[in-house]
Parts: sequence; structure tokens; C-alpha cells
Amino acid sequence: MSNVEELRAIAPLTEYEAIVGGTPVLLDAIPGAVYVCDRDGWLMRYNAEAAELWGRRPSLQHPRERFCGSHRLYLVDGTALAHEDCPMAEAIRTGHATRNAEVTIERPDGTRFIALVNIRPLRDQRGEIQGAINCFQDISKQKQLEEEARQKTDDLEDFFENAAIGLHIVSRDGTILRANKAELNLLGYAPEEYIGRHVAEFHTDSSAIEEILGKLSCGEKLDRYPASLRAKDGSAKRVMITSNSRFQDGRFLNTRCFTTDVTDIYEAESARRESDERLAATYQAATIGIAEADADGRLLRVNDALCRILGRSREELLNLTFLDYTHPDDRDQDAGLYAQQVAGRIDSYALRKQASRADGTPVYLDVYSSSVRDAERKFRYGVRVLIDVTEAKYMEDRIRENEKHLSDLLEALPAAVYTTDAKGRITFFNKAAVEMAGRTPQVGDEWCVTWRLYRPDGTYLPHDECPMAVALKEDRAVRGEEAIAERPDGTRIPFIPYPTPLHDTAGKLIGAINMLVDISDRKKAEEYSERLAAIVKFSDDAIISKDIHGVIQTWNDGAERLFGYEASEVIGRPINLLIPPDRQDEEREILSRIRRGEHLEHLESIRVKKNGAPVEISLTVSPLRNAAGKIIGASKIARDITERRQEERRRQLLVNELNHRVKNTLATVQSLAGQTFRGERGSQSFKLFETRLVALARAHDLLTRESWEGADIHEILERSIHAIHPDSPNRFEISGPALRLRPKLALSLSMAFHELATNAVKYGALSTGAGRVVVHWDVKGTDSDRSIRLLWTEYGGPPVKSPTRRGFGSRLLEQALGRELGARAELSFPESGIIFALDAPVA
Repeated sequence: MSNVEELRAIAPLTEYEAIVGGTPVLLDAIPGAVYVCDRDGWLMRYNAEAAELWGRRPSLQHPRERFCGSHRLYLVDGTALAHEDCPMAEAIRTGHATRNAEVTIERPDGTRFIALVNIRPLRDQRGEIQGAINCFQDISKQKQLEEEARQKTDDLEDFFENAAIGLHIVSRDGTILRANKAELNLLGYAPEEYIGRHVAEFHTDSSAIEEILGKLSCGEKLDRYPASLRAKDGSAKRVMITSNSRFQDGRFLNTRCFTTDVTDIYEAESARRESDERLAATYQAATIGIAEADADGRLLRVNDALCRILGRSREELLNLTFLDYTHPDDRDQDAGLYAQQVAGRIDSYALRKQASRADGTPVYLDVYSSSVRDAERKFRYGVRVLIDVTEAKYMEDRIRENEKHLSDLLEALPAAVYTTDAKGRITFFNKAAVEMAGRTPQVGDEWCVTWRLYRPDGTYLPHDECPMAVALKEDRAVRGEEAIAERPDGTRIPFIPYPTPLHDTAGKLIGAINMLVDISDRKKAEEYSERLAAIVKFSDDAIISKDIHGVIQTWNDGAERLFGYEASEVIGRPINLLIPPDRQDEEREILSRIRRGEHLEHLESIRVKKNGAPVEISLTVSPLRNAAGKIIGASKIARDITERRQEERRRQLLVNELNHRVKNTLATVQSLAGQTFRGERGSQSFKLFETRLVALARAHDLLTRESWEGADIHEILERSIHAIHPDSPNRFEISGPALRLRPKLALSLSMAFHELATNAVKYGALSTGAGRVVVHWDVKGTDSDRSIRLLWTEYGGPPVKSPTRRGFGSRLLEQALGRELGARAELSFPESGIIFALDAPVA
């Protein structure tokens, strides 16, 4: 019988009247928190336990409170609950009772508890609601226990399902009841392919599973029992099974099995089994070693596992300290920490050290050392737990080697590469990334190694919107994007990113790797191709490409203007249609030379227009190669030289006429001189005049041959020397860069060389057998500012004396050249030989 029903039984009044009209002691006698509200929800009565749970004593006088005496109410999920919406208010409004509802009550001091409420409306004899009574209790501890139980259940379930090691449960008849992800992943089966099947179907050795089930049904435990399981792909997985049995009322129910994949270890050990079978057996049977040691480190007690780990008998170990089998490199650290533990400065410590087995082979141990002390905290002995981590150590070393190899590989890549964690923080970058970014990023920078980013259209691209950020946020590889990186110095690099997310074995995103491919050269090539295409399209010259057989492939507007054919009329047809019949052999020769990789430049020929008219052209033909370097055709540039040829012919006609008239003039001058000096034709002065006239004629001949466009200084000098001293070319040392002289400068230098050579033969270096002349010149400046510095120096002739008067030759060299050429000429007479220096503008 409930408390409320007891009240009804002892009072003929209505329940509400009995409770409200009774003494407060009546409610206090109820073992629980209770309060009563009238039909309007006003708080009428509550007991001491209710006030204690509320943390306050609400007034029952004016102003009274409605529906509940708590400070604040909340739903269990934390949502605020107004008093007028609480279960008590609902019961008074609707007349419906509330059973075992849960609400959260907040006290004035801010503390909260979960209350279990039971509310019943109180009615009079006519059934009308007079009020309601609420019996509630603090169930916070109960909820906490429920939550802890649920959490433990969830933890156990999570431990089973997500354990790193394979777990499965097998019924007593051998049927697999459950298997976790690690077990299924190990063998490659889906749950429906594995669970519900007999375990023997997956063991390659049927006798082994019979033995396993037999041992377990008898209550025996299996510790790292070797077995071979058949994977879905047909391969055999070598495993170690650790299992025990579950019994109920002495009846065998099922087994709990841990499956450890040792396939890699088994294969590695198999390769060494003949030479190291005992070591392989030790690895397979390895378990945790335990030892006790005194204050000096001498072993007091050891278990079998430690004997197996160290390869020593119990008697051997009990005659040693733990430092005796420790590698020398690790002894000081272990001894120092143990001394601190013995002294009480530390309670425990852990370290990894290298030890030696009895056969000298190394073993790596994780050591966990703690102390046992007496009631006075004095050291009694140390307890040392030793785990053989040799396999893990070697694996870690291999992982580090692989990481180092990968790091070196990424560092050596010519492309910029960097990695980030799952949040986009940079964890690695190579030298190429530094070079591309123009700065050294900091580990921890976000999203990208670059300083600033821009989209291909030049708009700013925030780092958190870059392709790497997209790859991480959307967990997908990003391809086909382009961006522009700006360095701190303002230079910009276009690039293609290749961000790719990285996942762990469980498929969880752990970061990303990005390679930035610099496409500056490609962009420049594209720009160059566009410019080249524009040049080809708008060039006045005809630009044509053909294949290796002479078939036209491309045809620009210049070709259309030159030959009269539209592109559609000639593309795909042989180039021979442009060649006159009597020149068809030219194309065969051109193709032959192109196939040999030769380049033909300024080949002048005749071609035929569409209307049949001939056109004189200058051809430049170059081989075209594919990406592999193979010649696949040729490009032709054809320039119309018809007008140039006509101009050349007109100019040559004028030059020939000029040359004829100059020769006639010089012949007339020579004839007049002969008539004038008829009686003195044998005189030295006449001969000198005649030779100068001849020298001037030779210079005119040279310029005429060059169409009066100028002459080479070498040829001018050699012609002048040969005319005066034809038999002594070895008496001259001539040096200087190639230089073409304008006509006026060529004529003046020709006369100067004639005067100098004549003087050298008569009086200077060439008047003796041992004398020689050195002529050297240099050119300074560029373009219109160029000038020539020429030096004529004589050696080995008779001693020279400065003349007392200046003749025609000296005046020609020093004065006439200066006036005619705007030059500075200087003639000096050191005893060793004449020196003539000239500085003259070339242009």
C-alpha cells in the first residue's frame, strides 16, 4: 500500500483535505520527498525531505509558489523547464498521473540532481480535481551507476569490436558466434561469410582445431597456440591463439579467442629456422618477464618467461645482477634510475634498454621498475617487469629507415612537395618547396608553403580556400586546378597542385601530401606559341609547313597573298604545284637535305603563282621534329624578292655606269698628267703621282665590286701592300677584328696605306732585309658610336730621324684624313721606326 493510499484509509475526508488539513508531521513521516498543490497549482504543503532536496524552504503564505518548490527545473537533456510546464502542472491541468518521470532540479546554490517523480491528481467525491501530490526522490547516484554500467558495457563492446587484435567467440560445437573487425580484416571475410560457420572450415589443419577444441572443452587454457587460418583469398595466415573457456554450472558454453597475426614473423623466422630455430621458438613463446631485485640489483626471483627471454637458466640469472646482462651503453642509465628508486627519490621508472642473451644475441627490453617498501617506507626489493620488444624495436628501426628513405626521396624530388596533418598544419616540406615559395615555411603553418596565392584570373586566393584546404576539408584528391604563388620579393609562379588526402589503416584522415608543379615554362611556351601563331598569321612572308613527303600541312595569310591560293585549295596537296617544271629537282634536293636535318637559309629561286605568273622568292627551310626528336616535316618561309631583284639590277647598272665614268675620268687625268709632264715622265715626282693615281683607282675598283656599299679593311690593307711590295707578305703582321668600312673611309685608308707602304719600301722598315711592319686595329663603342683605333708600327729598318719639312704624304696622313673623316691622325718618328696612329669614326 502506498503512502497516499494509507492517508485515504485513515481519513473519511477527501485525500486533498486530509493531507492539507493534517499536521505537517504527517508528511514528514512519509519516507520520501512529498509536496501538495491545490487545483490552481499553489504550493500547499511539503515535507522536510522535499525542502532538503530543493535546498530551500518556499513560503506557504503570500506570495506562494506554483507547481513546484524547486529553484529551477530542467529536462534530463538540460533543456530549461518552466514550472508551469512541469509534470505537476500537467497533472492538475489534465488529471493524468505521472509515473517514474525524470526531471533535473537545480538548487539555489547551483547544484543539480536528477529526481524521479510520481504524481497523482487528488479528487473529491465527485471526481473533480482538488489538487495533486508529488512524491519524488534523488536518483542521481542510481543514474550515475546506470551510466557507469552502460559505459562499461559500451567500453567492453568497443574493446571487442575495435580491438587491434583479432577476437572471436566459438560455441561448444565449434560454431563462430562473434568476430570483431580485426579478425575479419585479418582473413578478408565479410561478417556473413565468417560468423555462423564452423571454425574448422577456416583452419588449414583439421587435427589442430580438434586438439584446440578438445583442450578448451576440458577447461585448459591456450597461450599463443600456433595455428594456420585460411583467408578468403586462399592464403594461409599464421596466427597465435590465446583462449580460455566459459563454463556455467560445470557445463562448457563457449570459448573466447585472441588471434594474433604472426604471418610476417613466421615467414621471417622460416627463412632463418635452420640456423636459429631456438631463437624463433623464443619469439613464438615470448611472454612478460618478471624479476625481483635487492637494493644492489642482484636478482632474487625470476620467472620462466624471463629465463626464456634472456636465454639463461634460473640458476644463472640468480647469480647475476640485472646490470650484468645489460648492454654497456645502457648500464649507467638503468643503474642511476634504480639508485634513485631505492633511495625513494622516485617511486618507479620505465626505460627501453638493450640486453644480451647467454648466446650473445641482443634483445631489447621495455623495463618497468617499481618498489616494494615496508610500513616505514624502507626499501625491501624492486619488482621489474620486462617485455621483449625486439620485434617492435627492429620494426621501429625499419620504419625510421623507411621514413628517412621517404624523406630523402621527397627531399631529392625536383618538384615542391609538402605534407600536413588532418587540420592542415604543415609537417614537412622539401628544398624545392622552399625555392618555389621564395621563403622557408614554418612547421605548423597552415594549408600551403607559399607566401600568397592567387587564382589564374589574378584574384586573391585565401590559403584556407586553396586546393590543399579543399582536399582536407572534403577528404578528396583535387586535380585539374591551377594557382599562382607570390614570393615575398613579388615574383609570381604559376603552378598545378596535386593535393591528396592520407589515411591510416582504419581509413581515418590523418593528413595530406601536395606536390606543386611549376608550369612557368609551359605558360611561357604557351605565350610563345600564341605569339608565334600571331606572327605566322599576320606575317607578310609566306609561312608554310609540309610533311616529310612534301605535302602541304599549313598555309598562312602571307602565303595566300604571295601565291594567290587559299588555304583550303592547297592544304593536303604537294608543294610541287608551286614549283616550275624546270625546277622540280629543287624540291627533291630540299627534302633530301631536310631528312638529313640540314637548315637551308636564303635559297633564292622562282615559284609559280595560281595565275601562272612566276615570282622570285628567297626561301628559308628548317626541319620540324616531334617530341622524340624525329624529323616529321619542314617549315618554309618564302619572301617575295621580285622588287628587290629589280632594284639590285637597277643599282648594279648605275654602279657599272659610275665605275665606267670614274675609270674614264682617272684615265683622262693620267693622260693629261702625261701630256703636262711630257718631258718629265721619268721623274720621281711623276712616278709618285702616277702610283697615287693607281692606288686611288684600285680603291675605286674594290668599292665598285662591292656596289659601293663599303669594303673590308683586311682586303683594303692587303691590296695596298701587294701593289707596293708584292714579294714580302711575311714582313707584315696584321691583326684586328673583321670590319667593313664605309666608302669614304675605305678610300681614305687605301690612300693612307699606299703612302705608308711606299715610304716603308723607300726609307723605312721594308728598305732592309730584316725590317717588318705591324698593323693592328681595335673597334670601340656600339652602333652609331663605333670608332676604329689603328696603329701602323715599323721595326728593324734604318734609324729614323724626324723630317725637317712635311711633304705631300705627311700632310695627307695628318691633315687630309682629319678633315675628310673627322679623325685624329698622328705620325711620329722614333728612332726604331715610324709610328702612325689613327682614331676615326666608323659610321
